[in-house]
Amino acid sequence: MAPTQFSRRGLLLSALQEAAPPSDEARPLHPTGADSGSLYPTLEQLAARGDYPLSFLNSRFTSVDAWRSEARAAVMAALGPAPAPVDPRPEVVDRRDMGDYTREKILFSTRPEFRVPAYVLVPKRRQGRGPAIVDLHSHGGMFLFGKEKVMELGRNHPAMTVYHQENYAGRPTATELVRRGYVVTTIDAFPFGERRYISDDDLKSGWDRSKYSLQDVQRLNAKCRAKESTLVKSLTYTGLTWPGITAWDDIRTVDYLCNRPEVDPKRIGCLGVSFGGWRSLFLSALDDRIAAGCVAGFMSTVKPMIRAHMDTHSFVHFVPALHRSMDLPDVVALRAPKPLLVLQCKRDGLFPLSGMEDAVRKLEAIYKKAGAAGQFTGTFYDVPHILNVAMQDDAFAWFDRVLRA
Repeated sequence: MAPTQFSRRGLLLSALQEAAPPSDEARPLHPTGADSGSLYPTLEQLAARGDYPLSFLNSRFTSVDAWRSEARAAVMAALGPAPAPVDPRPEVVDRRDMGDYTREKILFSTRPEFRVPAYVLVPKRRQGRGPAIVDLHSHGGMFLFGKEKVMELGRNHPAMTVYHQENYAGRPTATELVRRGYVVTTIDAFPFGERRYISDDDLKSGWDRSKYSLQDVQRLNAKCRAKESTLVKSLTYTGLTWPGITAWDDIRTVDYLCNRPEVDPKRIGCLGVSFGGWRSLFLSALDDRIAAGCVAGFMSTVKPMIRAHMDTHSFVHFVPALHRSMDLPDVVALRAPKPLLVLQCKRDGLFPLSGMEDAVRKLEAIYKKAGAAGQFTGTFYDVPHILNVAMQDDAFAWFDRVLRA
């Protein structure tokens, strides 16, 4: 290269280094206390659109049936395409006598691509077809286990002993419900438990969770948590959504349960806390076969959550575009006039208290307009995010009134 070319390059580099970058226009900066930082004021403006057009409280709706048809179609569209119909083809892979009940581990199909692991608990003391509960497990940042979160297996993994104590006050709900005479089923939601993510690097750890130490569970679980965004992006490219897969798996679980010879298909309830509460919210809203729906630890209006309750939630809780037309209480109210129980935790760090209170007031108003005020119960407990024994007892007594009448 000629000397003159070196000289010109040197002069150019010198000029670039000496030139100051253009200044940004002055802008006042203030703390927002929001998860989204300086973007929150813009997001707040975007959210301030007035009332939700597909709420039953909208004056254009007078018929519950007409409203439900239109609003439910919008929820289904937001969740994504329905899976093709499928024969469940249930297969019992293990059956055990647990004393006062029988525990079956089964596999069944919820869509052509899935064989879903589940437990079915059947009480021994029963006469003919009886009531049943779909028990929907929580998230809690614990991907290594799913259906086991709501069950006492006799010999629990130490990680589940801790989880039961922290989330269910030491009394997992499915086991308690079967002892009260209910047929209970619980599945691994996608991708939890036996449907979990395993990296290539961790194949050496093996598949059998009973051989995992607490340290193994913590390490592998952290990798699962870190892959939530990968799952969401991948499902987007398949044309599906994580909430949609979850909701349809739960609906297809009801399909299976209705065909059990021990179950009265007119007396099926569902229950869940946290992510299980989210699942119960949508299952109660979308499946008319749910005669009694109980949502615990997951009910709030969404707009006040935008400020400071985003980072506390999993990607699975967010349904694309749904909240242009409906709030969360509007969604679960799709079951009106059927019975609904909402259990709220006053010290729940996942939701603003004002949003939880507004949600209960909105549900009361919707059920009143639907002519079914007595069919909705919303109760607050002075507890953090949990489904403790007192809350369980209230829920179980409510199920007894609704499903055993």
